[in-house]
Amino acid sequence: MTRLFVFDLDGTLVDSLRDLADSANELIVSCGGAALEPDAVARMVGEGAATLVSRVFTAARVDQPPDALSGFPAIYDTRLLNHTRPYDGVTDTLKTLSSRASLAVLTNKPLGATLRILEGLRLSAFFNADAVVGGDGPLPRKPDPSGLQSLCEHAGVAPSESALVGDSLIDWQTARNAGTAICLARYGFGFREFPRELLNGRERLIDRPVDLLQV
Repeated sequence: MTRLFVFDLDGTLVDSLRDLADSANELIVSCGGAALEPDAVARMVGEGAATLVSRVFTAARVDQPPDALSGFPAIYDTRLLNHTRPYDGVTDTLKTLSSRASLAVLTNKPLGATLRILEGLRLSAFFNADAVVGGDGPLPRKPDPSGLQSLCEHAGVAPSESALVGDSLIDWQTARNAGTAICLARYGFGFREFPRELLNGRERLIDRPVDLLQV
């Protein structure tokens, strides 16, 4: 029985692609480049802001200025909740799961932005503040297992009784590294680039958040 569900944020709990793409494109255009398609940006999300900024400048074939890394968070901070919304069924699914298991969030997004999104979308009620781990804290970012292992320890739950719910290769690697189950959200934008040949049959695959209730 799964006693702890740990959720990725972008592409799993919330659809944040447009706000991320709009922010990346504002930065690129301000540096003389052409805007990228949202689907192109989707393939670059998941490993933190520094990696995203580097990838979008490479894709746009624009030299990355020294202040680009600080510029992106400043832009994105003004767009966090312009278009970002929970996926259909997320709120009801979390409400039901919270009566059955502990819930947590593990994301490579900075903690401050993560908490603002959870609060703004009324999802914070399902997660204690100490059960939300962002990518700018003392623990290494995913796919390093430290954050996931820490959440398991905090909840008093063994990794074997826990599941990471995510949409990307990074999430799959994190769960494997930590020894937890992995549930992959095929509806998330991160799954578009998931290398299908890595699927080994031990993953749970869901097409809607509500499918988690069958795990």
